[in-house]
Amino acid sequence: MTRPLTPEDIVYGMTPAGDPRVSPDGSTILYTVTTTDRETGKVTADLWRVGIDGSGGAPLTRSVPGTRAGSGRWSPDGRQIAFVQDDGTSRRLRVLPVGGGESRVLLTTSEPVGGLEWSPNGASLAYVAPVDPENPTGEKRPEDAPPPVRVTRRYDYKQDNRGYLGETRLQVYVVDVASGTTRVLTHDAFDHVDPQWSPDGTTIAAKQTTHNGMHSQLALISLATGVETLVGPGTGAVGVWAWFPGGDRILFAGDVAQTWQTDWFTHDMASGETRRLTDDLPVLPDAGYPTVVPPSQPVWLDDRRVLVNATRAGSSGLYETDAETGETTLVHDTGATRTGLSVDSARRWVVQGASGLDLTGEIAVFDRETGTERIVTSYGANLLAEAPPAAWERIDVERGGSVTEAWLLFPPDFDPTRCYPVILDIHGGPNSFYGYAFNGTQQVLASNGFLVVYANPRGSGSYGRTFTQAVITDWGGEDYLDLMAVLDEVLARPYADAARTGIYGYSYGGYMTAWAIGQSDRFAAAVCGAPCFDLESFYGTSDIGHVFGELQFGGQAHVISEWYAAHSPSNFAHRTTTPTLIVHGEADDRCPIGQGEQMFVALAKAGCEVEFARYPGGSHMMLRNGPPAHRADYLGRVLGWFRDHLVTAHRADTAEVIGAAAWRPA
Repeated sequence: MTRPLTPEDIVYGMTPAGDPRVSPDGSTILYTVTTTDRETGKVTADLWRVGIDGSGGAPLTRSVPGTRAGSGRWSPDGRQIAFVQDDGTSRRLRVLPVGGGESRVLLTTSEPVGGLEWSPNGASLAYVAPVDPENPTGEKRPEDAPPPVRVTRRYDYKQDNRGYLGETRLQVYVVDVASGTTRVLTHDAFDHVDPQWSPDGTTIAAKQTTHNGMHSQLALISLATGVETLVGPGTGAVGVWAWFPGGDRILFAGDVAQTWQTDWFTHDMASGETRRLTDDLPVLPDAGYPTVVPPSQPVWLDDRRVLVNATRAGSSGLYETDAETGETTLVHDTGATRTGLSVDSARRWVVQGASGLDLTGEIAVFDRETGTERIVTSYGANLLAEAPPAAWERIDVERGGSVTEAWLLFPPDFDPTRCYPVILDIHGGPNSFYGYAFNGTQQVLASNGFLVVYANPRGSGSYGRTFTQAVITDWGGEDYLDLMAVLDEVLARPYADAARTGIYGYSYGGYMTAWAIGQSDRFAAAVCGAPCFDLESFYGTSDIGHVFGELQFGGQAHVISEWYAAHSPSNFAHRTTTPTLIVHGEADDRCPIGQGEQMFVALAKAGCEVEFARYPGGSHMMLRNGPPAHRADYLGRVLGWFRDHLVTAHRADTAEVIGAAAWRPA
């Protein structure tokens, strides 16, 4: 007997595995398993290992509830595993002998530790941690002391998911594995992330980011002196990179400007010359997400070819890139989403984190010899057998010479002779993308009787630079019309009810939701998450607004004030009649809470039914890493709002369509 997925299932019922690393000999996979306790809300993570064929899975650590062990990394000889243990107040970098015995603490710090990377000879580990130049030792202030006054002269004094930064930035450290002696290698007042050792161990390549990640360069850091050589212009961007096997060059995906689409470049260490290999690469190498997910760094197959994890049209694939020409060819299209990229010494086994429209939080192994892929874990199998994910269909909608790719999710018990309410879900970015991934909000809605449609309109990533750039200076224009065309395509079907249509979006998706309900009364309900509502105030208050706004909107607010006014939902909100739920984290620095506050007041003054749910301490990334109770509440409120306005309000006509009881937050 099956049942709908609930918010509790998404938050507490799933036990995701992630960050997999295969041993050098190709026999064993190391990964992290995360659990969330329903009663206490404590999140616990442990390191596990499993055979390359999926056999013999067992934990390597057994953490106290609320403690996390992760970032497991094999030493080059496969005899040791470095990992980080985090109890929320202190972090320990440990080394565990693979042959048996207790782990050894290399260092203990109060600051977060990330980006672990063994040196080629296994003698040292590089990592990154925050450094406050005014308090480099991390000395605690007296408990009775008032908070220090915050004074800044720089734009990037705060960052979403990290809060107020001041002068604190992530720096590269190196620790000697034998002695535990640690030294900080970088000192420039910018973040340095994801260090990668050169083959001879004399240089570390890290990404140096500015303007809260809006721009970045490669920093080539001398291990002996700490001197940095920056590669690429300060207004450019870097995604992924890998040293040539000989160490004489480095390959990287980036651009000379921030276009949200990278190309291949090489940098010669001796001459200092940087050469562009491609222009408008049709795939998007997986660069991760700042502060949340590390990049999937390319892996060398021989002296000329690298293996790359990249996305095309919302689907992850394994690609081979010729490092001399930049030619990139498909090896394996997953028809799903993959994160990370780890291979054994023989380059046969490729191990990645796996998600798709029918699974999430698993480990995938691709065999380069046979060209086959296998999912070797089954952490979500029992839950998804009991509460099945949505069935789905791909849709192409052509409009104005452009094709918008979309996906339609169906309730697991879908009956084409019945009529269902429809919800349009809009991704963020605007240069992000949707695709073949398990999305908790979408799955809860579809599982509980809604048709959910999501799309990649103009501006979405993973389709090449021209398509991605099509949204620049056109927010609320062709992108909006693409989305409405997709919705119209779905509503033309006999089982889709145009009278019971909802709209949902978060971040830029929140912008588009606010825009749509100010332009049309076609929607019977809306949920607007963390919106960009007033573009002028967003420009001055978002952690990235002062750069992102100029790149996306075409200039500063006072210079092109008419554009800002014409494209801001705030100037059309007085026309809104759609019942709207606004959901927003109070510590959101990307789309600050003031955006939601402005929208709430505007809709309330317009006489529109509106409700405002605020999540204390919630960053823009709260749906990923916020308190479990908040995440469950969020999902429940979204589901409840759409049930109240698209089902209960039409109960006389729809009682037979959705019979499950509504989930409501406590």
